[in-house]
Amino acid sequence: MVALSMKGSGINLEDLQNFFIHNLETITLLSIPLLFLLTIYMLSRPKPVYLVDFSCYLPPSHLKVSVKTLMEHARRAREAGVCWKNKENDYLVEFQQKILERSGLGEETCIPEGLQCFPLQQGMAASRKETEEVIFGALDNLFRNTGVKSGEIGVLVVNSSTFNPTPSLASMIVNKYKLRDNLKSLNLGGMGCSAGVIAIDVAKGLLQVHRNTYAIVVSTENITQNLYLGKNKSMLVTNCLFRVGGAAILLSNRSRDRARAKYALLHTVRIHTGSDDRSFECATQEEDEDGIIGVTLTKNLPMVAARTLKINIATLGPLVLPMKEKLAFFVTFLKKKYFRPELKNYTPDFKLAFEHFCIHAGGRALIDELEKNLKLSPLHVEASRMTLHRFGNTSSSSIWYELAYTEAKGRMKEGNRIWQIALGSGFKCNSSVWLALRNVKPSVNNPWEDCMDRYPVEIDI
Repeated sequence: MVALSMKGSGINLEDLQNFFIHNLETITLLSIPLLFLLTIYMLSRPKPVYLVDFSCYLPPSHLKVSVKTLMEHARRAREAGVCWKNKENDYLVEFQQKILERSGLGEETCIPEGLQCFPLQQGMAASRKETEEVIFGALDNLFRNTGVKSGEIGVLVVNSSTFNPTPSLASMIVNKYKLRDNLKSLNLGGMGCSAGVIAIDVAKGLLQVHRNTYAIVVSTENITQNLYLGKNKSMLVTNCLFRVGGAAILLSNRSRDRARAKYALLHTVRIHTGSDDRSFECATQEEDEDGIIGVTLTKNLPMVAARTLKINIATLGPLVLPMKEKLAFFVTFLKKKYFRPELKNYTPDFKLAFEHFCIHAGGRALIDELEKNLKLSPLHVEASRMTLHRFGNTSSSSIWYELAYTEAKGRMKEGNRIWQIALGSGFKCNSSVWLALRNVKPSVNNPWEDCMDRYPVEIDI
């Protein structure tokens, strides 16, 4: 063996080799704890969650209804004695027309077949038919676009707030696509319009436990069974806003899927203020004075929504805002608490944290309020307004129609950050934050394909 000296160090490599040979046992014993700690770290660190692709259901054209057609249906229903049977109840039809005219909904939103015929079909069969068409339509397109096989799906999370039959909607999907026996499936019910983000958060948690697999999230709501035919004005509002829609999302924790994934999930923030009675009761499904089931919206809803949103923003801010905005918020907080109580709360500039905003298209007033409070530009809320105009309030899936709109417009660039924010009964405000991994192009059968050239449209104030 040739002895070589390291220049300028005086260390003989042969002596160094002899040292390691004679102390191999000691070095091995010292290395074991280090290797153990490294292994623990690698196994316990959060696994990245990728959004491979998503698909939004595009209802067939024969389900489209204009405001005029909807009002004709309402008057025909009254004349046929289906609802609002007396002539003096014409004011209820007029009330709904006023809501529709101010709602921000356009002339091409869709309602299910069961509500476009007389007598109305609101039974279990018609409700199942609507939900199957929505869910299977979205999933068929998702499987086609991604090439993922049903046997590769390890996690399934489905959310539908008010339609929860037995067997469950998750079981319906398992049966249709012959998903594997050891699938981890959950069916979320009664969680309102913010349940889509909850479902993403639940899937993220399961993907931290079950390695090397795919998760599918399905978000939808049933319209057929939830048409309200009573006289309570508060309960009639939902008739004017909710429309057919749904989305299917494919998530993965497999590192090799990063190359083809559209987005990486950075954060989810869930706020639930249901311990307060006003929050819990502000949006409730119940019977009216005539025993007809509907959803009551109380006068406390705007206040509750604002308070819950404020808590969500305060929780999300430290995770996403640049240091300058964090310091400004903290300094204002100290001044207000200890020196100047009259000082207004500092609203961070979330435009420094996100390039795109997907605000739940719950209604025109909600979008207006968030645009004002977050100091957003019309461009930032364009996806939300156009989704409300074209598809109506599709409940928990609306944030996915908005993301699809942004993609169809060619605005999603590598490194862009997206904030999806939704509010729902309970009362809840939930956020998810995504990072675009590449310049994202719209997937095949994007729901905006047939009308993108017509949007954005001018909406009368």
